[in-house]
Amino acid sequence: MPPQRSTDTDPEAEHPRYAGQYLLEAELGSGGMGIVHLARSASGLRLAVKVVHTEFSQDPEFRGRFKQEVAAARRVSGAFTAPVVDADPEADHPWMATLFIPGPTLAEHVKRNGALAPARLRHLMAGLAEALRDIHRAGVVHRDLKPSNVLLAGDGPKVIDFGISRPSDSELRTETGKLIGTPPFMAPEQFRRPRQVGPAADVFALGSVIVHAATGSGPFDSDSPYLVAYQVVHDEPDLTGVPEDLVDLVSRCLAKEPEDRPTPDELMTALRSVSASYDTQAFIPEQRTPSGESARSGKGNAPEPKRERPDQKDDRTHSGARKLPGRRRWLPAAIATAVLAVAAGAFVFLGESETPAPEKPAGQRTQSSFRPWEAELTADGVKADGQPQCTYAPHELYCIRPGVLAAAVDATHGKVLWSRGDPGWQPTDVTQPPVLSGGLLHVLSRGGERLTALDPATGTTRWSHNVTRYQGRIAYAGGIILLTGPDSKVTALDAATGEEKWQHTIPGQSLPNFSSYEDGVAYAVTSAGHETRVAEVDPVTGAMRWQRVLDGALTPVGAHDGVVWFMSTATDTYTSAVVRYDVADRKVSRIALRYPLPGAQAVVQGNTAYLLADGGALVAVNTKTSAQLWRVETSVSWASAPVVVGHRLYLTAVDGRLLAIDTAHGTLLGQTKARLGDQRGSLVNVLPAPLPANGKIYSTAPDGSLFAVDARDPSAW
Repeated sequence: MPPQRSTDTDPEAEHPRYAGQYLLEAELGSGGMGIVHLARSASGLRLAVKVVHTEFSQDPEFRGRFKQEVAAARRVSGAFTAPVVDADPEADHPWMATLFIPGPTLAEHVKRNGALAPARLRHLMAGLAEALRDIHRAGVVHRDLKPSNVLLAGDGPKVIDFGISRPSDSELRTETGKLIGTPPFMAPEQFRRPRQVGPAADVFALGSVIVHAATGSGPFDSDSPYLVAYQVVHDEPDLTGVPEDLVDLVSRCLAKEPEDRPTPDELMTALRSVSASYDTQAFIPEQRTPSGESARSGKGNAPEPKRERPDQKDDRTHSGARKLPGRRRWLPAAIATAVLAVAAGAFVFLGESETPAPEKPAGQRTQSSFRPWEAELTADGVKADGQPQCTYAPHELYCIRPGVLAAAVDATHGKVLWSRGDPGWQPTDVTQPPVLSGGLLHVLSRGGERLTALDPATGTTRWSHNVTRYQGRIAYAGGIILLTGPDSKVTALDAATGEEKWQHTIPGQSLPNFSSYEDGVAYAVTSAGHETRVAEVDPVTGAMRWQRVLDGALTPVGAHDGVVWFMSTATDTYTSAVVRYDVADRKVSRIALRYPLPGAQAVVQGNTAYLLADGGALVAVNTKTSAQLWRVETSVSWASAPVVVGHRLYLTAVDGRLLAIDTAHGTLLGQTKARLGDQRGSLVNVLPAPLPANGKIYSTAPDGSLFAVDARDPSAW
């Protein structure tokens, strides 16, 4: 029987029991345009459901804006906003449901606890810059970023309320003479030319939000909205109380002209050199009950506490929250100038807890003689800089690092067995880990100019080739090195001797990219427009075994048992589907993702593909049944390629953390501490993937360390 809905105009209609199929359990908050309810889906997910007030439900203009809000929220990644689960803008009472994530708004937090500490302030600014980057990439301008539209959760800030946002391709436009927004957080152009507001207006609002978070008041404060508008357009901002290392950056955000403001990407780059806490520690908020009070207070519907002085703020963590990597919150308070935001949520990965993990019983610790270790790679006794990249062989790790041509490390104890320096190294040298092939260790040096084969036992050179003309188009398969020249001619070298085995073009392939997932099999791939040509090549002879033309711009991500898997990527670098190709019967299966993933990296185990996107979204897809198994958000804005062994997925974060995730449900099992070192402000070209082997996990970090942990108990990391 379908749920009953209230459609009358009497007071009872303002409090329906259902929104669509969702039973509304409790009221979370009310604003000028709607009420937000706590609800649950059939599977038990907690939801925040925004239901439009009766008086607006019959207003065609408002319905149009509500449809736009739903469309805008759906376009933006759930890593930085409240993911939309369901919506019905055409209902008698239009509604939208998002995942519920506990956490206060920034406005509530500042009112209750005072200004944020400098470290949290920098983390907030970095998180908001990431969020705006994601929002703007989706072609959306928020236009009402303010403290009550920023939710704080275990993994950082989330931007909510797209009620007055405007997608770039929207048919709906701001009416002439009508100002929409919240004056203290509006950009000058929103007052001067509201129909021409672009992404830079959100950056201006970000600057105002940071000032509010740092001082408890905005950079342009007055009791009169008209005076505020004048100050925004004509006066300089008041930055008194903003931490000194952020003053210049905030001032640039508050530039009067849009073209003078930094982009979100530029903000993120600048913050990396300012903040040691960037992308490392999560903001873990107090929890909120449906009545709106803090779970700590236990006061139920007690009135809002008085604002505390900044020196009285509560910096305790609350590890009860669970969520994706990144950003979440509580429910927003009502603001007269904006539509009430939906406080939504998702699965949260928490940052490193301030509470140390309990000691494991001695009986458990003695089950293995292995002891976690950490090593430092040096070049001829001189400390090197940069993150190492390694490969694993039985009992040993072979690593490279800027200034270190190669080094061998005992995998059991972390002792460096031998190390060779590279006096002529360039900053761009370390682009890929060393490769063991043909019984030798192969390394690239001098910015990719030379390929050198070393004796893995001693580090002595066996042979060396200049590979400049191949511009990094180097692949390995079945003991053969495949080099693709600018003329599309492929040269195959014996990995053991360096001698040429064959040289010719691959029919139908222009500048092919080679991949190998099985010994003795190489896949040549060339994408052109909306199709991809794929060929299986025998690396020993160069003979082509088969070739197919598949629809879409495809990137191979795995192959085994006669099946090849690809990511299908649009021209905007967003992955929209996983493609499975069964070679024998030429069957192509395309599994569309529910939401496209930016900058995705993937790994395949069995019939399951795991995709990790820029921004932290991690998705598991069964390519046999075409079912999406789960999606979570990690606490990592940028990570290595994922690696799967058994029932666990591992990845390395840009701050040096190693994370372990249960592949059955996508739950976080454990993570190591961050290892930023003195290079926290530097840019990293490539993030090395972790190396699982023999019950251990080996990983590297930006501080230059190489470390090993026991894979059996990630919770103890």
